[in-house]
Amino acid sequence: MSFLEELSRIVDQYDDSILVMRQQTEQRLPAHQHKKGQLLLVYGGIAYLQTREKEYYIPANHYIWIPQYYPHHLMYNAQDLQIINIYFPEDIGEEFYNDLGIYPVSKLLSEMLSFSEKWQGNFFPGNWEYDFLRTLKGLLPKENLQKFSIQLPTTDDQRLNMITADLRKRISEPLTLEDTAGKFGISVRSMTRLFQSKLHISFIQYIKMLRIIKAMELIKDTELTVTELAYEVGYSNISAFSNTFLQLTNMRPTEFRALL
Repeated sequence: MSFLEELSRIVDQYDDSILVMRQQTEQRLPAHQHKKGQLLLVYGGIAYLQTREKEYYIPANHYIWIPQYYPHHLMYNAQDLQIINIYFPEDIGEEFYNDLGIYPVSKLLSEMLSFSEKWQGNFFPGNWEYDFLRTLKGLLPKENLQKFSIQLPTTDDQRLNMITADLRKRISEPLTLEDTAGKFGISVRSMTRLFQSKLHISFIQYIKMLRIIKAMELIKDTELTVTELAYEVGYSNISAFSNTFLQLTNMRPTEFRALL
């Protein structure tokens, strides 16, 4: 039995249990899914979750809700952060649980997680721990928190993947639609259509997200100042960098660093 099959067996072994797992078990697993909905909490770094359509970036002190039967591929460096997975059995609930979303960990949720910090394994109906975890799950949609919006669309279009790979390599350079189209021998109009039809996002918005994602990684891995970060990811205007970071992450770069 492969590790992935063993993980699926453990998660879905009991239909009616809530399972808490704290081991770093999903490092670079291929796409998989569970019968249970998954609450994945991230502390101390950045986790990366990939679906068929998008790459999601989950920063420290945030969680992602993954609906049941939702294929996903999670990647993270186990040395950089702590992961808590809580798997909930299927039940009839609010629309919130049908959508994948990333949200900040509130003070109340943090306190509930702290209270249950030593819990691990399966908890069944009739146990007070089970009731506590069900209450925790029920809290999630009630908080009405703003979603974390860093989502990079993906595609199987080989030509576009060559272009985006090149953009990643040159992220510190001035990147324009005209220059990029010329480099790959296509018209500006065709390049615009390619991004819109395959990624459903504009070239400019893709570059914005790519730069902020790189900045997040640099904040995690280096001691660069905000000014140095801005230049490193292609911004000459520090205010524009900070404002874009705020727009996409709901935090200033200094606030994001404080979470790590």
